[in-house]
Amino acid sequence: MTIKTTLFSLSLIAALSGCALAPGPHLDASRMRDNLNEPTGHTAYKVHLITPAVILAQAKAAAADGPASPTPAGEPHPALQEYRIGPMDIVGVTIWGHPELSASDGALPQQRTPTNAATGDQTSGTITGLSGAGGNGVGTVRERVAADGTIFFPTLGRVAVGGKTPANAARLLTSMLSDHLKNPQVDVSILQYRSQRVEVTGDIKRPGTLPITDSPLSVVDAIARTGGALPDADLQRVRVTRGNKVFVLDVNAVMRHGDASQNMTLRSGDIVDVPNHNDSRVFVIGEISKPSVLFMNNGHMALADALARAGSINPTSAQPRQVLVIRRTPKDPTQPEIFRLDMTQVDALLLSTEFSLKPLDVVYVGTAPLVSLNRLLNQVLPSVESLYLISTVHP
Repeated sequence: MTIKTTLFSLSLIAALSGCALAPGPHLDASRMRDNLNEPTGHTAYKVHLITPAVILAQAKAAAADGPASPTPAGEPHPALQEYRIGPMDIVGVTIWGHPELSASDGALPQQRTPTNAATGDQTSGTITGLSGAGGNGVGTVRERVAADGTIFFPTLGRVAVGGKTPANAARLLTSMLSDHLKNPQVDVSILQYRSQRVEVTGDIKRPGTLPITDSPLSVVDAIARTGGALPDADLQRVRVTRGNKVFVLDVNAVMRHGDASQNMTLRSGDIVDVPNHNDSRVFVIGEISKPSVLFMNNGHMALADALARAGSINPTSAQPRQVLVIRRTPKDPTQPEIFRLDMTQVDALLLSTEFSLKPLDVVYVGTAPLVSLNRLLNQVLPSVESLYLISTVHP
């Protein structure tokens, strides 16, 4: 065997040994049981060519699906809701038409505990008197509702007002005071709302707690009162947690289309979470100028938008007939649904503007066959040239 043949054989062995002797990062596969030639699966997936019929079917399906999670059944209209008194609320009880309740008469205790000088908040029962027009007096009691739903009212003691509307509480006090006063006129109002609250979290300017008042609080109201959503917020998937149930609401549909079913009225204990747009990502990879992770604009993105924002397909390496959209199916996320756009057709650009992407879609642009061959040759030719030079070396 000649030296030339020996050198050629040694070079070939070194080349076939892969990266083990080559510089640069590599992974030692000797401790892994992995067969790269074993197929990863045998399932064949049907590819749907994007045509006008597919666009029409997509639009019909979107209309039929409707809201992802509408307002829970039986939710009353906001105008029909009435606030109910609860523990920690500060209520004011006003008695009209009785001059004997004025401060000078002193028919009832004028003050049981001092007012907090720092906040001006009287957290226990107080009765004051103001002279009204025509000699009519006005007596007012300010009281915090106890944990058991009662308030202290002079001469009556503890009165259960928890769970009642202000109007019902006024009727109850009127009935009870009728034994002590002639024709009492009682009005009950909420001075401070403390018993019912909702939490607003997520991508908003001022996350925190909001009180529920006698004015119904909707999801849109809650987001607005916390300063509004941040630029990265996904208003299409606002989550409202109520007990052990989670409702996903499209707030954009409220503002764009007036869909009231997506603007549910909140109740005490509800948690409103405005997520960021990470769940609305679209991946654009393959033979593309700038492979990118894109975020939907208000939950919407057409295939043309994704291609344009990623710099369009690479004109020197892309296979224009193989623009794929790979989408997971709702019933089984492991089973993809595949659509293909043939950009060599005259109507392809129009179809790309009408085909709507969904969150977590993968847009893949295939490689032209000749480019694949050229890349293979680029990998092989340097090694072949080196082996040839070695083989030509004379002893």
